[in-house]
Amino acid sequence: MNDEVLSLHGLSAPVTISVDRWGIPHIRAENLADLFFAQGFNAARDRLWQIDLWRKRGLGLLAADFGPGYLEQDRAARLFLYRGEMDAEWAAYAPDAQDICTAFTRGINAYIDLVEREPARLPEEFAELGTAPARWQPEDVVRIRSHALMRNAISEVTRANVMAAAGAEADLLRQNLDPPTAPMLPDGLDLGSIPMSVLDIFKLALVPVRFTADRLAAALEEAAAWRKVTPLGEVVREVNGQGSNNWVIAGSKTETGRPILANDPHRAHAVPSLRYIVHLTCPEFDGIGAGEPTAPGIMAGHNGTIGFGLTLFFGPDEEDVYVYETHPEDPDLYRYQDGWERMRLVEETVSVKGEERQVLRLKFTRHGPVIHEDADARRAYAVRSVWFEPGAAAYLVSLSSMRRRNHADFAADMQRWAVPAVNQVYADTAGNIAWVVAGYSPIRPNWDGLLPVPGDGRYEWHGFHRAGHLPHVLNPEAGFIATANEMNVPPGWSLPAGEIGHEWIESSRASRIAEAFAETPLHSVATSCALQADILSVPARRLSRLLARLASDDEKTAAALALLRGFDGALLPGSAAAALSEIWRTKHLKPAVFVVAVADPAIHALMGIGDADAILARLEAPEGFFPAPAAAARDALLLTTLCRAFETCGDLMGSDPAAWAWGRLHQGYFEHALAEWRGTDARNVGPLPMGGSESTPMNAAYRLTDYRVTLGASFRMVLDVGDWDQSRCINAPGQSGDPRSPHYGDLAEAWSRGAFVPLLYSAESVEAATARRITLQPGV
Repeated sequence: MNDEVLSLHGLSAPVTISVDRWGIPHIRAENLADLFFAQGFNAARDRLWQIDLWRKRGLGLLAADFGPGYLEQDRAARLFLYRGEMDAEWAAYAPDAQDICTAFTRGINAYIDLVEREPARLPEEFAELGTAPARWQPEDVVRIRSHALMRNAISEVTRANVMAAAGAEADLLRQNLDPPTAPMLPDGLDLGSIPMSVLDIFKLALVPVRFTADRLAAALEEAAAWRKVTPLGEVVREVNGQGSNNWVIAGSKTETGRPILANDPHRAHAVPSLRYIVHLTCPEFDGIGAGEPTAPGIMAGHNGTIGFGLTLFFGPDEEDVYVYETHPEDPDLYRYQDGWERMRLVEETVSVKGEERQVLRLKFTRHGPVIHEDADARRAYAVRSVWFEPGAAAYLVSLSSMRRRNHADFAADMQRWAVPAVNQVYADTAGNIAWVVAGYSPIRPNWDGLLPVPGDGRYEWHGFHRAGHLPHVLNPEAGFIATANEMNVPPGWSLPAGEIGHEWIESSRASRIAEAFAETPLHSVATSCALQADILSVPARRLSRLLARLASDDEKTAAALALLRGFDGALLPGSAAAALSEIWRTKHLKPAVFVVAVADPAIHALMGIGDADAILARLEAPEGFFPAPAAAARDALLLTTLCRAFETCGDLMGSDPAAWAWGRLHQGYFEHALAEWRGTDARNVGPLPMGGSESTPMNAAYRLTDYRVTLGASFRMVLDVGDWDQSRCINAPGQSGDPRSPHYGDLAEAWSRGAFVPLLYSAESVEAATARRITLQPGV
């Protein structure tokens, strides 16, 4: 075993960090303050480059390290910082939240002190860029909001543009609305007058930091050009693809008689992973699970009595874009009710590498930050967001809920959960299972939130629906609950679904999970692990059925039909049918369906990945969508696009379909933030041949340019509630963010084929699996 003893100022008693063979740290302390100090220290030990970059991006401090090319991204980030009252902020998370975050950041800073004393510990990225890690304040943990997942400002502006050009029906192919509704047109607002450039600054606040040679070398006079750094489609895919699966199963439905809880959050892939698994033990708390390395505690896991996990509850619309008329003589005045209100101007002086300090001008209306101004049109645009409410730092109510011992207290904590809106699943050793929807869902008394609205006072929020009013159930009659970001407001719920929201993720994953549950009389940890790795695509199966009765005299089309005849939708990495089906559906069929609805190619670019449910519905019921005779027109489109897909497969994989395989194209890949700039893939992890797609329970969303997997579950967890050492997990590509660590990419191959490692909890099991022990001693 590799042992190390370190002496640190800030501890009151010794702490041990036992790192198991899979890189999971098990931290044991004698009190809570030392426990969270050690969690911060350990997060920096494994992820210092990642968390330092996260902090600098979120606080708007990038230009100081990287130059003028990052000044606009700094301004964007600062617009979305929490600037409210801090006492209310801390109180929303837990009575001791400030103390916990103080201990956590002191631990991070203690590791930075150690790195300064022992430079060999410094991650190599800092030296490459000529930067150094900065010290944290407790407020840094909570003030940064722009990494949290919110909806639907981007969709509002996009919908306005699509509707103005092609109508509301065409926009449903981009984003279906459930319950069905016709978006309310705001009085006095011309949708066609809202440019997509309104979103430039907003997008810039959301995206990760990108390093390129020209951006790092940008001069001060070029700074504004870096306002547009990410295409809309990439941001839309990032926002709309962020789903998850979770389920909880009562003991009456399992082989052991104990509940099972499963969770696999889906996010964009990167190295290091967004998630970090950690075990935190002291006399007051003993919990293990995953969180983000930038925050204390865990958001999904268990504490020996209760287990918990979350997915996004996509319905609540937590953002609105407001459009203002500005004064003809003073653009900082905007019309509100019968008069004019002045925007609040905040000027912040920032450091810029290689340049004099610069002043960033930030403007705010009563609703939120100003993201776009058009002096000629006398217009300004701002975003109102739940982000700006006290207690809206992502996941941090977990500081309370992770320590609960029963359902009632856990559910009570959820009433304070603001962001993101989530489906929480719960199970405990008493045999209870539950589902609680948590999040702040704005109450809009006179509009539906689907389009931008005038900011003149006619469209205002009237409080929030919260957990308790939102759906919840304890010990359901069915004996299980499963969620996958679908529209899952129960019929007849006291709060109608339309008052919560209309935009959800496609139902494919939820449908497949429901099928699997129906086919499984008794569940086990193994069956839940297998379901998290399930690669059956409901859309692929439905499309295969549409082809079943078609024929063609064309040789290529006939060969394609033969390949997909009887295809069951299983997107196996070695399957030729899977490769053809996916290339057909995403590369050829979907764009052709867009053309039927929208003539303008410029609008096609706004349709994004499209809505799978809406597209399939029009293909399966073509009347009213395709020109008459609708079925014949639909069939002609199916055959034409299928032939093109067959040709594409030949171009990519050769002329012999026997050599085709989905995994030849569709591969997991974890790209390091500096890879593009350095022109090397030395720190990247992959490629890893994979099955699945964004429509399978094993979410493996991919980009259309090269079919590389860009999004899905990095962290997976299945809990055996009560026999905790039988629980399983995986975190890809590995636990560490340091390329020198053996745990940088060691879990990626297992992850790609749906394998798991133990999530050990008992002291005996942890001791047996420990590969390295770090003892932290109080310094003198």
